[in-house]
Amino acid sequence: MRHTDRVTARRRLDQRLRLVDAEDAFACPAGGWIKAIREALGMTAAQLAVRLGVTQSRVSVMEKAELRGSLTLDSLERAAQALDCRLVYVLVPRKPLSELVAERSLIVARRRLQSASHNMVLEAQGVDPEEGEAQVQALAQQLATTAGSALWEDK
Repeated sequence: MRHTDRVTARRRLDQRLRLVDAEDAFACPAGGWIKAIREALGMTAAQLAVRLGVTQSRVSVMEKAELRGSLTLDSLERAAQALDCRLVYVLVPRKPLSELVAERSLIVARRRLQSASHNMVLEAQGVDPEEGEAQVQALAQQLATTAGSALWEDK
């Protein structure tokens, strides 16, 4: 993906993700989504089991597995359909994607310039801290716009 496309995609995702950013809005209810929706509809576990084509004990197992985080997306999708719901699956970054890239760029820039700075100090060619920070910022900005996937390599 070209840099401009990546920046545009990142900006669009950040905009869309702001809509689901409210932490509590999508927090799982205490008993899990399946049980919460089922009970809110006034549906028994036996009735849901019939709709799913499974036993009532399997519904109980599914509801417990959802709480443990071990229910597969396929099973969750089937339960959603049986409850006349749709499954929405989303990863919500803790910070805007552009901020994550900027932070990672700074980390990589500091790492790259640290070894060069160390060698320069050994050769009595050190740079004053203010100039060093300016170099870090400049490199970080360049990395954020050009590094692509190399930015995420842990070397």
